[in-house]
Amino acid sequence: MSRMLLSALFVGALMTTTVRAADHPIYGQTMKSLIGADVDLSKYEGKVLLIVNTASECGATPQYGPLQELHAKYKDQGLAVIGFPCNQFGMQEPGTANEISEFCTENYGVQFDMFAKIDVNDENAAPLYKFLTSSKTGLEDTGKVKWNFEKFLVSRDGKVLARFRTKTQPDEPQVVQAIEAALNDK
Repeated sequence: MSRMLLSALFVGALMTTTVRAADHPIYGQTMKSLIGADVDLSKYEGKVLLIVNTASECGATPQYGPLQELHAKYKDQGLAVIGFPCNQFGMQEPGTANEISEFCTENYGVQFDMFAKIDVNDENAAPLYKFLTSSKTGLEDTGKVKWNFEKFLVSRDGKVLARFRTKTQPDEPQVVQAIEAALNDK
């Protein structure tokens, strides 16, 4: 193959990736971090994501512990746990960004990326969650988030693989097996 053809293929592949990321319903989003910085979610492209809506005053709040353990165990293999505080369920996330950050760090040693408080349902839902809860994911389990700590598993190429409702703990075998399978699918 000529150098010119190889260069054209390489540039074409880069352009396809750039366009794909910009138009992707996950990677095409920019969200605010818990400290207020803009975060382009394209930074997670190529990683396995575990996307979770969180709350500090919920019966499921102890799930921060196993979420942090998953983050610590698998981050070097390409897992990114990302948390989105939400106050839509029983007003169980009333704190400020600073209070949420302190709570997560002091009580659960959270080191995974946390974002600013968002809505996950209804007309003000973040576009990310509008996608995650839609039939566009290809999952059978679609529709509104029912409570805090619902978990969405996303492959390295941005495909939503699974949805785990609140009662499913992050360290249950079905979740861990799904994460490991996604990490091994390169």
